[in-house]
Amino acid sequence: MATKVVSNNPCGFGMKLGHGTAFGEKKGSALVEGSEKNSKKEGKEEEIRFGIWTPQITPWPEITKRWQHIETLGFDSLWVVDHFVNPILSESPWFEGWTLLAALAARTTTIRVGTLVTNIIYRNPALLARQALTVDHISQGRLELGIGATSALDVSHGMTGVEIWDVRERVDRFRETIEIVDQMLRNEVTTYQGHYYQINEAEMHPAPIQKPRPPLTIAAHGPKTLKIAATYGDSWSTLVGGGLSSPEAIEITRQRNEMLNEYAIEVGREPNTITRSLGVGWTPDTPFDSLDSFYEFVGRYREVGINEFVFGYWTRDEDIPEFHQLSHITDDGMLERIAGEAIPALRKDVFQE
Repeated sequence: MATKVVSNNPCGFGMKLGHGTAFGEKKGSALVEGSEKNSKKEGKEEEIRFGIWTPQITPWPEITKRWQHIETLGFDSLWVVDHFVNPILSESPWFEGWTLLAALAARTTTIRVGTLVTNIIYRNPALLARQALTVDHISQGRLELGIGATSALDVSHGMTGVEIWDVRERVDRFRETIEIVDQMLRNEVTTYQGHYYQINEAEMHPAPIQKPRPPLTIAAHGPKTLKIAATYGDSWSTLVGGGLSSPEAIEITRQRNEMLNEYAIEVGREPNTITRSLGVGWTPDTPFDSLDSFYEFVGRYREVGINEFVFGYWTRDEDIPEFHQLSHITDDGMLERIAGEAIPALRKDVFQE
């Protein structure tokens, strides 16, 4: 028998590339006011995970080979980002995120794959749930579904004809999107009556492979979106930058992490059931200069609660001046040393703690 869910919904986030500008955060300042788990997610306090995100600037044959190579190295996850155009240089080549993810999911076999993070500006929540269901089947149950609220600075608003939302509307739309996606991926039939989105008798067949649904990675920086992440997220995604020093970035991360803990307890969840994921590259750190730099960087963020690190990877010939601001892996040699030497050593260290 179909399960029918009816919901009346009540009620930030945003840097460039996966996230946008954060609600409630000022440059150079400390933070200011502004589920059930899949079985692979248990025991997060004893885990440390490493992923790679690749911008959609690489020709299709090469990005396929790249993802397959990264998979053989033993990383935990691979991610695409989701913007209508390259948010740093809009006139550069750029592939659509979910279409690309589906194709790459069909050409990999074991590594987790996901969106870091899905852009809600031009995506209907019910269609997003259907896309996630489809990619979960294409990948044979390897999907990580990342969702973010983006920001008013995202050119996707103008280019796709969607008016710019104020902060309150953006947060409310974000919450409604998360709630619709969560319910539709758990149930055969969903009706949802929100302020911005209404879903009427939406059917979902077949069910996702992953139970109770593919894990949700929720990007959040400010108090309101952190509470959404604490309520619905299997993983919380964060990044810091915007001219902050390394100590300032770590302190903001620590504050956000503690706030997430408090909200998780408030909604009746164990905080350590939520993965804490850092998008690496927006701070002045240089973790890819050497393995020692890598160990030091990971160690500092582990001390403030991060247990998943997602690094950018593209080659020097693909670099454009606008990308130089982002610290990323640029060659196979460092990629392979991180996978073959650094990650096993760090995991051994975690196991022995």
